[in-house]
Amino acid sequence: MTNGIDLVCFSHLRWDFVYQRPQHLLSRFANHRRVFYIEEPVFTNSSMRLEVRETTDNVRVVVPHLPDGLRSEIAITAVMKEMIYKLFLDHAIDNYVFWYYTPMALRFTGSLSPLCAVYDCMDELSAFKNAPETLPAFEKDLFRRVDLVFTGGQSLWEAKRNQHRAVYSFPSSIDASHFGKARTAKTDPIDQADIPHPRLGFFGVIDERFDRELLDQVALRKPDWNFVIIGPVVKIDPETLPKHPNIYYLGGKKYDELPAYLAGWDIALLLFARNESTRFISPTKTPEYLAAGKPVISTSIRDVVRPYGEMKLVEIADTPDEFIYAAEKILSRSSDAEWLARVDSFLANVSWDKTWKEMSDLIDAVIERKRLANSTAAPLGKFRQRAGAAAIP
Repeated sequence: MTNGIDLVCFSHLRWDFVYQRPQHLLSRFANHRRVFYIEEPVFTNSSMRLEVRETTDNVRVVVPHLPDGLRSEIAITAVMKEMIYKLFLDHAIDNYVFWYYTPMALRFTGSLSPLCAVYDCMDELSAFKNAPETLPAFEKDLFRRVDLVFTGGQSLWEAKRNQHRAVYSFPSSIDASHFGKARTAKTDPIDQADIPHPRLGFFGVIDERFDRELLDQVALRKPDWNFVIIGPVVKIDPETLPKHPNIYYLGGKKYDELPAYLAGWDIALLLFARNESTRFISPTKTPEYLAAGKPVISTSIRDVVRPYGEMKLVEIADTPDEFIYAAEKILSRSSDAEWLARVDSFLANVSWDKTWKEMSDLIDAVIERKRLANSTAAPLGKFRQRAGAAAIP
């Protein structure tokens, strides 16, 4: 993407929550230009303010702090508009691209004019637990306004391709060198070191998409297998998670720590329930597990079945019987050399750098096309202060 143009992202995800698609992509954009990552508001008893901090990835994370008593959607929208205007003024954001992860941000950005607007549709958010009822309507409006739509996988592309003139599939990618460290790591993390083998592990967000029943049944039937579960528990009651002596919940871990945990696993798991919230997901951890050199068992998530299951890179299992059969087959193998060679051949063509470059080229093409079309008109993407804009502290 052309230097000198800022990227302003609006996201429903906290930057520090879990390192995933937004962090991989936006940290690469931040190597070449300023990136402002605007999170949803937090409500506190402190004064209203806009917190801006720079991460080690050169991304400027913007957190609106609103008073706890401010709950009216109309009032929140009005305050957010003023905060965005203040952010643009304070940081001289003049030529910019909008990057949406949440359609709900249209409430306070619809009057601005970016050089290019992108909707990186990484999930079917309306199917997630606690999703706003108005989200589908805002997404429909967002499709009318943006120049480009990127989807987080093939199945989501198939669902969205007729809703916009420029929809591109960008499935989950991989930082192969990072997860490749698991192939040579020698030291087990302290909280995993005493867990017996065989170890079957999962890392990721543990929410309504997590297949608790499958884990419960397999752990009960195979007490000599040990299940390592890594990740934060959100939107579900932790007490509803299966509890057996051979299940170890180790909590959330930093992105840099994950290869060391993976190194000590015998099998990596994609424990996703089959429901509306997982219908269109493209799990980033699929290529991450494979880059670590670990055999993988997944439930029949469409974007895992295609291509990983069809290419025999990942075992697919939905029932306890299928899961146990797949795991026993993996554990009985004397060598994974042929399988690993096919994995590495596939992953050689997949990287977040490649994904970022292809996205950036598409954005540049939109900007150039608009520049030529509007060469005699007023400049696009220029921020202008409104008369009488209220001051935000």
